Amino acid sequence: MSAAKEHVRIVEVGARDGLQNEKTLVSTTDKIALINRLSDCGLGSIEATSFVSPKWVPQLADAAEVFAGITQKPGVHYPVLVPNLQGYERAMAVGVKEIAVFTAASEAFNLKNINAGIDESLARFEPVMARAQSDGVKVRGYVSTVLGCPYQGEVPVSAVVHVAERLHALGCYEISLGDTIGVGTPAKARAMLKAVADAVPMPQLAVHFHDTYGQALANILSCLEEGVRVVDSAVGGTGGCPYAKGASGNVSSEDVVYMLHGLGFETGVDIAALSDTGRWLSALLGRATASKVGQALTPES
Repeated sequence: MSAAKEHVRIVEVGARDGLQNEKTLVSTTDKIALINRLSDCGLGSIEATSFVSPKWVPQLADAAEVFAGITQKPGVHYPVLVPNLQGYERAMAVGVKEIAVFTAASEAFNLKNINAGIDESLARFEPVMARAQSDGVKVRGYVSTVLGCPYQGEVPVSAVVHVAERLHALGCYEISLGDTIGVGTPAKARAMLKAVADAVPMPQLAVHFHDTYGQALANILSCLEEGVRVVDSAVGGTGGCPYAKGASGNVSSEDVVYMLHGLGFETGVDIAALSDTGRWLSALLGRATASKVGQALTPES
């Protein structure tokens, strides 16, 4: 794999996917500070929050206040997750310019998570996509449970391809493939990505791994070898899946960036500043950072 001067875009999801599954409530002021710190690390895409019902995700009940409060750097994208048209309208009211929509490749997961099957969940996005297109708003699509489901177990690769293809056809400019419970291994990750890339162009695909079994970096490497150049990760390794016993957080951004730089890829990210931010956030959450790099780069006291 020749990585000379090739760029890999990190989509930092700690402020949304990371925090939404953390039990410790983080203040609005600290969320704004987190996103501003991440902006200063050189990241080009920072998922800011989610306009879901506060009843379902209390941690992100302050979505409008957070988005309105951040200092947006030129050239940096600040997408937000929206579940439906109501969430879309709330996001538009505070000036959001990019959104993400979310569904699963597992029928059982969708039914448990959003009380709708795959096809019904996709149908819900149609009015959102139509509005986004008319408003000039970019839309990213997430497909979760691409390598396993806590309810049905194995998820057929054909189901992942079907959902990714549908999201692409609806107008999503990029599809993020998520191993929600972190059960994937490199060979399975590679095979899944190759199958999806036969239906959706590789430049429009991203990977999103959780590190439950310690396989996330290996999975990312196998996907990089297949040509993917967009990776989702969370500073400090925050998050986890609330539906899977023992599921740890997202792969940490610091560890991903360290690996990418070691392979010769460019990211534009200041790893020291990112590690410092991960330790700062972890202290707010009352624990040590889950990032190996963040631990290794901790200044001596």
